[in-house]
Order: sequence, then C-alpha cells, then structure tokens
Amino acid sequence: MSSAAKKTLKLGMPKGSLQDATMELFRKAGIRINSSDRSYFPYCDDEEIEVMLIRSQEMGKYVQDGLFDAGITGQDWILETGVHVKQICELVYGKSGFKPVRWVLAVPESSKIQSIKDLQGKTIATELVSYVKKYLAKRKVKAKVEYSWGATEAKAGILVDAIVELTETGRSLKANQLRIIEDILSSTTRFIANRDAWNDPWKRKKMENIAILLKGALAAEGMVGLKMNLKESDLPKIMGILPSLKRPTVSPLTLSGWIALEVVVEEKVVKSMIPDLKRAGAEGIIEYPLNKLIA
Repeated sequence: MSSAAKKTLKLGMPKGSLQDATMELFRKAGIRINSSDRSYFPYCDDEEIEVMLIRSQEMGKYVQDGLFDAGITGQDWILETGVHVKQICELVYGKSGFKPVRWVLAVPESSKIQSIKDLQGKTIATELVSYVKKYLAKRKVKAKVEYSWGATEAKAGILVDAIVELTETGRSLKANQLRIIEDILSSTTRFIANRDAWNDPWKRKKMENIAILLKGALAAEGMVGLKMNLKESDLPKIMGILPSLKRPTVSPLTLSGWIALEVVVEEKVVKSMIPDLKRAGAEGIIEYPLNKLIA
C-alpha cells in the first residue's frame, strides 16, 4: 500500500495533568507514545495512529468537529462544553490513582457558608462555569459564577466567596484551609470518537481495538499472575488458600501425580498468600506482572 493510501486514525491525547498517566496506560496496552517537552506531536509506534497533544478542556470540541477522529478527555469537560461525540468507553484512572475525580464546592474553613443555599448572591470561581451555572439553577440559587484562570484555591475568601475545584484526594484543599460544602460532579476519563469517524468501518474497528486494549490494561492494574507446581493430592488445600472467586487453570505435569496451577490474584494479597501456598505443598512458585487482562 502506498503512503498516500495509508489509513490513519487521528488521536487527541490530553496535555497536562492526565498526560503521563494516559501515556503509561497506552504503554501497558501495547501502544508506545513518546513525547518531548516542546513537541505537541508525539511519536507513536503504531503507524496507523497520528497523535497530537491538546488540553482536555478543548478535546471534545475538536473531536466533535472532526479535527480528531478520537480523543481522551474527562466526562466533566464533555458536560461543560456540551459537545456531541460518541463515548466509546469509560476509563477509570487519573493523575493520582484509579478512581473518579471530584468537582467540589469549597469555602474557607472560617466561612459562615454551610450549604449551597447560603451562596445566594455570592460569587464563585471555577473553570467549570457552564456546568456550575446549570447546577445552581436546578437548585434555584442565584450566584455569580466567574471563570478562574488558575490559582483557584487561593481566591476563596479573598477574591470570591467560594470555589468549585477539581480534586482527587482533597489534600490540597485541606492544605489551603478550605472546607468542602458538597460534591458537584464525579467524573471519569472517557475515550470518545467523532460520530462520522465512528461510522467509518476501518476507523471504528481501530478505535474498538484500542478500547479493548486500554480496558485490558486497566483491568490488570493491581493484579499479578501466580504459577506453581503441586501434588494433585494437595489441590484441595491450595484451593482453600486462593481467593474463592478465582478459578485457576490446572494442567497435568509429566511427573505422575503432579499438576501445574496458574491463577490471577490481587497483588496486595500475594505477600501473605505465597508463604501459605508454600506450606500447603506448592513448589516452584512464580509471581509475574500483568500488562493486560482481557475478560
């Protein structure tokens, strides 16, 4: 096939807080993307994928308008911008861990504001302006919502009465002596597609393949594989040690009366499990990492 006829998928990757976590997820999925600090066009080892880095806040618009065939962004920015895109799959990961992020309404610890109703006539700073306005309107609270260009936490109690800010752990809010009034939105990362691109058979299959690999990489997070040899007569004892929901693969060995067992378990339980397996008769125990776990 000539280079002119080569099919490519234009993929938008988030630049900023999600960048490193996203590239690591793609690496575990088997797609290596390397970028320098100065380049917005990373190298991808899959020749059928063209990558560009762009802020998550803008991703939905560019995917909707067809400048990207697909992209990675947060559900929060999809809701904020009101774009019409195909959500291929949810990917639960973030900068600091594998759980949803939260947009929270926060005020200084010394503030008299105790509930969202107390924001009547007050001023709120946030990046999530459109969503917060709708959120307040549904609760019949009239407040001024202004866009924050940064340093949002520092503004609370000085420049504005309250803020709506993104948090994963809440530690930064506490460090800035802020108190959470309520959660406004829980958001996860989404793999999205342009609707016309989704209707293209080649691009759709390519995106579906990427989604399978990414979800497999996430499913393998915190999991490891265990292999071991044991006497067939010891299998009941070994099964009593393994998690009850796990169904190991059992294969006969060439040595009569012996079997090989392989299972996937949570990494956090392995350190206590291996000594018990050894005492129960398991030999040649091997622990190995997993990049992908495809259900």
